[in-house]
Amino acid sequence: MILASFNVENLFERPVAMNLKTWKDGAIVLAAYSEFSSLIQEAVYSPEIKRKLLQLLEKLGVLFKNKSGALRQISSPKFAILRKNKGAFLKGPKDNNKSVEIVAAGRDSWVGWVELLKQPMDEIATRNTAQVIIDVNPDVIGIIEAENRRALKEFNQAVVKPIAGKSFDHVMLIEGNDPRGIDVGVMTRGGNKISIMQSHVDDVNAAGELIFSRDCPVYEIKLASGKTLWLLVNHLKSRGYRGRRDPDIVRREQAQRVREIYEQLKMRGEKYIAVIGDLNDSPNRGPLDPLLKNESDLKDVSQHPLYQNDGIPGTHGAGYADSKFDYILLSPVLFELVKAAGVFRTGVWDGRKKPKWKMYDNMKGPEHGGSDHALIWAELDIA
Repeated sequence: MILASFNVENLFERPVAMNLKTWKDGAIVLAAYSEFSSLIQEAVYSPEIKRKLLQLLEKLGVLFKNKSGALRQISSPKFAILRKNKGAFLKGPKDNNKSVEIVAAGRDSWVGWVELLKQPMDEIATRNTAQVIIDVNPDVIGIIEAENRRALKEFNQAVVKPIAGKSFDHVMLIEGNDPRGIDVGVMTRGGNKISIMQSHVDDVNAAGELIFSRDCPVYEIKLASGKTLWLLVNHLKSRGYRGRRDPDIVRREQAQRVREIYEQLKMRGEKYIAVIGDLNDSPNRGPLDPLLKNESDLKDVSQHPLYQNDGIPGTHGAGYADSKFDYILLSPVLFELVKAAGVFRTGVWDGRKKPKWKMYDNMKGPEHGGSDHALIWAELDIA
């Protein structure tokens, strides 16, 4: 049985901000979106909060500075749309030399949000996303950054099946907390059936704040062999997008909660447990210590003797050590059942003059990449 984890970075459409020339450019916009979405939840909009919200709307391309330097609302937003259902939020003065102002007193005085503008994914990129999955041919795969279950099902039937001649039998995705609509799901086939699903979307910390940026769904998968695999699919807080809280602190808190869920399964007597997904951090940094250290018995499949090491430590982008984001962490019993494991990079664009890995022939630029993340996989002998 082949288990895999793949951050597909959206299947059919993605935010305009994620298609800018550099990752840094997009990160600025996405960080502004995250901070704005967080700040508008405040009960009272102080003058400082209002000032900050206007700055963020400018970064999102909702507002622009005219010749007189006044902030005005733009008719064709660049990266996001300000949605307003009830109440007043922005007011534009008649004098064109004066800036718009926020008239909402706080969260309870209006109903609305910002929505990221999206554009269709490149068709070649979507096909290459499918080709990566087809080439590895997993029986169970965790999908990271899918838009929703409808998109994942459509991708399975309209893209994977025509290319491979077969599709996955079971497709599931539980919508999470990310306002951008990027969630984690799972697809299975070959007699491996999704039996029980448990969401942790509402888990909160001691301060009453949501723990997971997306979710940590737990799937009970009845394998064709008759055994049961417990799968924890994750996409932890990004290092690049800072909101009100330090992302390192948030990620560590998330890792700790994942560890607790894992330990609870062990206490129930479960032995076949895998924690997979994009953990958005490298092993040498503290936020992942609850999963990789601190007396954790979870084993990173990349440390297995049978792991096919290509000499490139990272799984994201250029593959630098600091960008090892994607993991398959196995319980001790599962780790002993590994027959082979590795990382599949063919769908990742490498723009260097001398690429470190082979890419699909139809990839002529980063827009054709199946993802910025390599797929990781492990063959398990669960008889």
